[in-house]
Amino acid sequence: MTLAHTYRFRTDGDHFQFGWEMGRVARALATGHGYADPFIGHTGPTTWVPPLYPLLLAGIFKIFGVYTLRSAWVVLAVNSFFSALTTLTTYEIAARCFNRRVAVWSAWIWALYPAAMQYAVRWVWEMTLSTWLMTVILVLALRMRRIGETSADIAKADARSRDDGRTMRRWLIFGLLWGILGLSNPSLLLYLPACGLWVLCGTHHLRKQVGFAGLAALAFILCISPWIIRNALVFHKFIPMRANFGAELYLGNGPGAMGFLMEYNHPFEAPDQLRLYKEMGEVAYAQMRGRLAWNYIEGDPGLFLRNSLKRLYFFWISVPHPTGGKWYIEPFRVANFAFASIAGLFGLALALNRRKPAAWLFAWAFLLIPPIYYFVTVHARFRDPLEPLIAILAVYLFQSAEKRWPQWLHTDRTVDAPRP
Repeated sequence: MTLAHTYRFRTDGDHFQFGWEMGRVARALATGHGYADPFIGHTGPTTWVPPLYPLLLAGIFKIFGVYTLRSAWVVLAVNSFFSALTTLTTYEIAARCFNRRVAVWSAWIWALYPAAMQYAVRWVWEMTLSTWLMTVILVLALRMRRIGETSADIAKADARSRDDGRTMRRWLIFGLLWGILGLSNPSLLLYLPACGLWVLCGTHHLRKQVGFAGLAALAFILCISPWIIRNALVFHKFIPMRANFGAELYLGNGPGAMGFLMEYNHPFEAPDQLRLYKEMGEVAYAQMRGRLAWNYIEGDPGLFLRNSLKRLYFFWISVPHPTGGKWYIEPFRVANFAFASIAGLFGLALALNRRKPAAWLFAWAFLLIPPIYYFVTVHARFRDPLEPLIAILAVYLFQSAEKRWPQWLHTDRTVDAPRP
């Protein structure tokens, strides 16, 4: 990041590429305008982006300056730190579910994987933070179910209970971590029910564990409640996380949609939409665009289905550049992206077939997190929270391959061997 000067962002559009909407909100926070102004100019209070990363970014702006080179370097260094921490959690997930060899290879692949590395050293956004939090939650879930622990490890715990991994303290941390993750990337909360039920599964003290799970739910609610209360006071509506779903739905499925986000019709690019956004206010504007989107989807459901299938393909095989990438780079990028997906999905299928520990915990993540992107919009960065699991499962697939001599070598090597 330092040698390649990736911290030098373009300054046109009033530094908009320095964090896009999150950077603009952080600027407003650091300059005393509150949680507001996600686009160019002063546009008023917002819930367009979740609060955790903009608050972190605003703190950096307060110390190192708004949109300065020092702030840019520090932000990307923090991103790189979260990405480095993910190496440790990736190792533990793989070691607990498979073996040390899979863990070592998975951790090294994560550390050196360019597709993941770019979000640490080029993007001022929440991907590395959300991905790390996601893997921390998975590690905690595995520890609560005592996956990967030896009989000697279990013997050190309370011999009177087989549920000792699912303590009240761990349940409270579980709920708190999910609340923090929701404030970073609310879309990942679609996975919360399945993850919680998986932790409960197989308990020998269901009543006690359900009580602990209820405390975890309370911790989760307490964590996100300040944001919900703030939204209710500012917008006079119940807004759990974000209010821009209707606008995003329209930008992915409105007139002219081809499977990509129609950025040319987004308030940060279209002056007429920015003006309308200012006049109507964020909530009314997003609701209006949402109604238009649903009307258009109902009028042409076939196009909506085709675009959704395109986005499913983009999510797993590669999101092409709408304007076309460089001809000599694009095939390698697509091949790398698609190979990782296919290997990871086959690795998941193998783990399910062999009934490996936590295989269904991973499967539910693959089943529940992506669909929202199939139906609304898709970008390569949306897959980043799943990338550590994809790396682990891909390594497991290849480590599980049987090593055999090719038939012609086998024949040559055994032609003179004495028969038993």
